[in-house]
Amino acid sequence: MMQRAIFCDFDGTIARSEVFVALMRHFAPQAAARILPEIYAQRLTLRDGLPQVLGTIPSWRWPELEDFVRDTEIRPGLDGLLAHANQANIPFIVVTGGFRRMAEIVLAPYRQEIYAIHGLEADTTGEWLRVSSPWQDDHELVAKAAVVAHYHPRDAVCIGDSITDLRVARQCPLVCARDRLAEYLRAEGRDFLPFDDFGDVSAALEQRGWWREPAHAG
Repeated sequence: MMQRAIFCDFDGTIARSEVFVALMRHFAPQAAARILPEIYAQRLTLRDGLPQVLGTIPSWRWPELEDFVRDTEIRPGLDGLLAHANQANIPFIVVTGGFRRMAEIVLAPYRQEIYAIHGLEADTTGEWLRVSSPWQDDHELVAKAAVVAHYHPRDAVCIGDSITDLRVARQCPLVCARDRLAEYLRAEGRDFLPFDDFGDVSAALEQRGWWREPAHAG
């Protein structure tokens, strides 16, 4: 059991832009235009909606998808947050609602400081792209709450920005939110810590004593 853990979204959180959404709009524009608004309005679940978009992308285009993310810009302050987390022996776990492979490409320079990366798995063996994940449930292909439960930390902070972070944010003891996630939580009357960059997150966790005493992972 971990004493403490940080669970961080990738698209729009670590990445300054919504890379996964941009990818879908670029490679599956018609399906994305039809399906994404239904997902954002919570009329269609991520589990049902995302395969409808991604399944319209031919498998042979997968190398283009990987190239699409290679120049992704990282949100400022990640280095400092990772340094604090590693010094305090707090696992930093990336949980993306997008492709795990895309997060791994972008985060390659930081990989030794990141405990684990979880996300969608791509199957390119057929004519069309197929997606799955070990964490899917009735609502999500990547149920982030299931990932948190898998590690079973005594205390956790969840960092995110959009619809893929909403369900886990409702359960996480401490939430750092921005953009669309902040709007959802504000509308539900839920507490959260707003942030613009990871320096804000580091400062908020320092105020709450996260960096004072190392927590032992196990």
